[in-house]
Amino acid sequence: MNSFNRTRMDLRVGTSGYSYEDWRDVFYPQNLPKGKFLDYYAQYFNAVEINSTYYAIPSVQTIYHMTRKTPPDFAFIVKTNKETTHVRQQNEQAVVQLLEALKPMIEAKKFHGFLAQFPYSFKNTEANRRYLLKTRELVLDYPLFVEFRHKSWAIPPLYEFLRQNEIGYVNVDEPNLPGLLPPQDIATTKLGYIRFHGRNAQNWWEGDNTSRYDYEYSEEELKSWLGNISQLVQKTYRTYIFFNNHPRGQAIKNARQMLNLLENQLSIF
Repeated sequence: MNSFNRTRMDLRVGTSGYSYEDWRDVFYPQNLPKGKFLDYYAQYFNAVEINSTYYAIPSVQTIYHMTRKTPPDFAFIVKTNKETTHVRQQNEQAVVQLLEALKPMIEAKKFHGFLAQFPYSFKNTEANRRYLLKTRELVLDYPLFVEFRHKSWAIPPLYEFLRQNEIGYVNVDEPNLPGLLPPQDIATTKLGYIRFHGRNAQNWWEGDNTSRYDYEYSEEELKSWLGNISQLVQKTYRTYIFFNNHPRGQAIKNARQMLNLLENQLSIF
């Protein structure tokens, strides 16, 4: 396996969201006020995805308080609002409002980009590629990472299209089901990205946002990604790895396992 160049490698590992009540006793102390969750989380991880922005645009004050609770080198990736990825009718307004809310995070240099997670129904068509270009324009010069759920996007011409337009590709771990994407190590910008959703095939299609991601990775399953991560890091100057299997703190456990594997087996720190 290739060794890492420590002088240029910046690896960020964390979870998709952090404010889960069922993480008490699993990760957060039982009596820890919810307003202290992020302070506590930032003691163990150097990055987090903010998923709540998908449902509603936060206030500037909310973002300000998130920002001040984290150390100077902490990284936030912010999920775009549902108007951008699922409704796709008032995208421009949603992006403008979200950028306005993120000003404190941007000024603190802790905002590392947008995550746009598109649904399975969003397939690789000319109209949808044009929509991606429009979204790329709306987010200005900030990094944009796009996660596809339909395998029609997993083709070399699409990767080149993303490279030409500075759109980051999100590699995923998800159930081995028809139509979904396999594990990959694709980088279309100088920033790598991986999201672990779990392999709960039984609840993937019919489950909700809790049951769908109810899965705990085994150590062997995590180890199977080390080769992909090694390849991705060689292609980029920074790589983000996030765990979205959040029920009962499984994301926390697996993120910490992954950190240990990377440290012990790949000697990157």
